[in-house]
Amino acid sequence: MKPRDIEKLIALGRPSIAPDGSFAVFSTSRPHLDANRNVGQLWRVDLPDGAPRRLTRGISDAAPSVSADGTRIAFLRADERDRPQVHVLAAAGGEAVQATDAQLGVESFAWSPDGMRLAYIARVPEPGRYGTVPGLDAAAEPPRRIAGVRWHADGLGYLADRPAQLFVIDAPEVDAEPFYEPAPRVRADDEEQPARTVVAAASTPLTTGAESWHGPVWSADGSEILVVPDALESSRRDLRSRVVAVHAGDRTRREVLGADANLSVLDVAVADDGAVLLLANDVGPDGVDFVAPGVGLWILEESGPRPLTDAERIDLGEVGSAVTPVGDDVLVQDRARGRMRLLRVSRRGELTEVLAGDVEVGGVAVAGERIVASVSTPHSFGELVLLSGDDRPTTLTDFGAAVRAAGIVTPREVEIMGREGYPVHGWVASPAGEGPFPVLLQIHGGPYAAYGVHVFDETQVLVDAGYAVVYCNPRGSAGYGRAHGRAIRHAMGTVDFTDVLDFFDGAVASDPRLDGTRAGILGGSYGGYLTAWIIAHDSRFAGAIVERGFLDPTTFRGTSDIGSFFGDEYVGTDPDRIRAQSPMAVVDQVTTPTLVLHSELDYRCPLEQATRYYSALKRQGTAAEMLIFPGETHELTRSGRPRHRVERFEAILDWWDRHLPV
Repeated sequence: MKPRDIEKLIALGRPSIAPDGSFAVFSTSRPHLDANRNVGQLWRVDLPDGAPRRLTRGISDAAPSVSADGTRIAFLRADERDRPQVHVLAAAGGEAVQATDAQLGVESFAWSPDGMRLAYIARVPEPGRYGTVPGLDAAAEPPRRIAGVRWHADGLGYLADRPAQLFVIDAPEVDAEPFYEPAPRVRADDEEQPARTVVAAASTPLTTGAESWHGPVWSADGSEILVVPDALESSRRDLRSRVVAVHAGDRTRREVLGADANLSVLDVAVADDGAVLLLANDVGPDGVDFVAPGVGLWILEESGPRPLTDAERIDLGEVGSAVTPVGDDVLVQDRARGRMRLLRVSRRGELTEVLAGDVEVGGVAVAGERIVASVSTPHSFGELVLLSGDDRPTTLTDFGAAVRAAGIVTPREVEIMGREGYPVHGWVASPAGEGPFPVLLQIHGGPYAAYGVHVFDETQVLVDAGYAVVYCNPRGSAGYGRAHGRAIRHAMGTVDFTDVLDFFDGAVASDPRLDGTRAGILGGSYGGYLTAWIIAHDSRFAGAIVERGFLDPTTFRGTSDIGSFFGDEYVGTDPDRIRAQSPMAVVDQVTTPTLVLHSELDYRCPLEQATRYYSALKRQGTAAEMLIFPGETHELTRSGRPRHRVERFEAILDWWDRHLPV
């Protein structure tokens, strides 16, 4: 796989299925180098065995949802100003009707149970900001007064001056004549402006004020919309969530879940009988315990929330995971050993495995006995599968054909017994042939995340260039039980450090084609942290790449969008203990040539983490270079501009060609 082959990585979003199970719709997304953005459309497949067909031809259509009567599909599409707006089209296809005209675009939406209304979340800017005054440059806006401990978010920017509010609209009829905005009256010598079509329905705001609201879900009877409020705390960070029901008519509110439950809520769903189900984790009485959070399934009862899964061994916290009611049961995605399996959970807490094996289940939709799921595998970045009754899963698409044709390898799964007798699980991906191959040790971010079995461009590009790549899920990672994830709390750079090096040594020893004397190391985010920590304590590597790293916990507190709690929970608050876990505190021990990669608009691990680390390397005479990507965020490698992603790969390959030639 070459760097430019990222165009062949087609990802699938969460599917939606018609109530009668007759068809499913889903969105695709892929990097497009000419457009220099991710592009995607909606697809429809008639069940059980129809061929998928493209339903729309927008540039960035996403998040389809079928109405309760199965006749219409709502989805998000960028308008002429590149703002995502809700559009609606007939389920059979045709021209879509724009249903919203939110100033900063729509974040999420939900159909009412009767299919007559749509609830949506959109940010509302303060007057005079974010283009609300034509011609007013951002630099000319008034200053922002900040009184809280949280003021910005990676990929978004400032928060307090554009709270996310809840709105409701009548769903447009897709076959009705559109409304028209009258043509302006003009003087004879002016160029006449034509009339234009406008949105089909006026929106009604259900919330106002400084709080933001997220994740709209309708009650079973369609009278209320459940949302999760998000207040910008004034004095200290609090991760505890509330769930509030807002009446869709008179806007009255009632609290469904209070902060005293000590739960941080990721997703909310309502079953047909009205039961409220949550993906949530206990953050403790202080409201900030999030290390290996133990996300589980909960049901709200009169006595309060009751857990349905065991947070110590079942991990439902993967980004994008959701609650999918199916009758009295619930479908959830469990992260385990680099896989994402699909489980069915009863209200008694009984678990049934629905889909497992070498898959990572993304989104899920269900109608009767039919379940459709988007999955990734070792041979594809995204496919749609159908499960029906006790039948074996049927793959309905073949989007992975292009990337397989580009040339990918299947990594070898390995488990190494570390120096403490602790097993470390991971993979080795090698080029074809007898070697010997130089070896790259690759470290994931998080730290509570995990490498998985899906096609991974970061590894495949390096293998294509002639390198063997070794990567694992050390202690601190997700998918091996909560104790595994919490092992590095207030102890970063300890057992995680030994785990990755033990895995590297064991993997090299297990394959004579791997030349451990010619090795490099690289990682991003937490992986950047551990890379920087390792090269300060081990000089065996010919080169290193430290990307978007968590490098100085002290300054991270005051610059990161998660600085108000992340460092305190992971490295503690004692100054001596912080220094004992800080790569910046031991940068003077680094002699390994190091490439520092970072994004200009990274608010998760801010740019100052990179510049201070790079400057220290240069001042002490360590060979170092730095590459900064303009306009990019912490998500560069996953959703950044495609040309930047290719240029990043080219810079990485150039670095290894100079410091670890094949």
